[in-house]
Amino acid sequence: MNQSSQSSSTQSGKYSIGFIGAGNMANSLINGLLATGFAAEDLWAADPDCTQLARLSGQQGIHTTSDNNVLVSHADVIVLAVKPQVIADVVRPLHEAIRERKALVISIAAGITATTLNRWLPDVAVIRCMPNTPALVGKGMTGLFATVQVSDQQKQSAEMIMRAVGETVWLDDETLIDSVTAVSGSGPAYFFLMMEAMEDAAIKLGLSERTARLLVQQTALGAATMVAETGEAPAQLRRNVTSPGGTTEKALGIFEQHHYQSLIAEALQGARDRSVELSEIIGKS
Repeated sequence: MNQSSQSSSTQSGKYSIGFIGAGNMANSLINGLLATGFAAEDLWAADPDCTQLARLSGQQGIHTTSDNNVLVSHADVIVLAVKPQVIADVVRPLHEAIRERKALVISIAAGITATTLNRWLPDVAVIRCMPNTPALVGKGMTGLFATVQVSDQQKQSAEMIMRAVGETVWLDDETLIDSVTAVSGSGPAYFFLMMEAMEDAAIKLGLSERTARLLVQQTALGAATMVAETGEAPAQLRRNVTSPGGTTEKALGIFEQHHYQSLIAEALQGARDRSVELSEIIGKS
């Protein structure tokens, strides 16, 4: 596609998306896009794993290739869904082709900053994303940061792609990606740990493993849904279910005795600091 035809496709709203890397996150994004009505004929995936490509081609009906250069020649938006350790080797040989095509590059590789990406891909529009694993079931949360080369229309395209698997939030300062990593990127594990502890405690209280699992998972789902759908702050919802002298107040009092809120704050700060460290290590290497 030459520059004039690219411009025409952009203006009409029709464009193609290519995924370099066909792992779980790419699969989830592809399935999400198809579910929202994005045409399979406008989706591409490249991966050295022929089994992955065969499944995508056979089940989803999208274009597949083992050659990244072929994908770049067809894609207006390129999603980098490869491991951080190999991303430099993947993108450097593609720089000229991406730049000439004026394609948007979206990276979901953890720890790779937009500055680092632009060092490997100068004069290319880059958006850095921090999704989380619930995107695999369509309930993800993604933080996005765009470099100055990114147009408003390209930002809309990136948001559409990531919203296919959940909610999105834009960040004006890239350093806040580390905070997003601490809150939502690593966040599912915090809830899994809480659920695990509640299940273990429920079993010790005499409930069967199956009953404990159902009680905990439905309670977690219900609590999250109430926050999402009522518009009430978590603090207010907590107060609503905490009767003076009741069972909930007793349990919350024990949490407070052990400085539960301070522990959460310390844990998130540690995760945020480690995210900064890892980005610096990857950037230097």
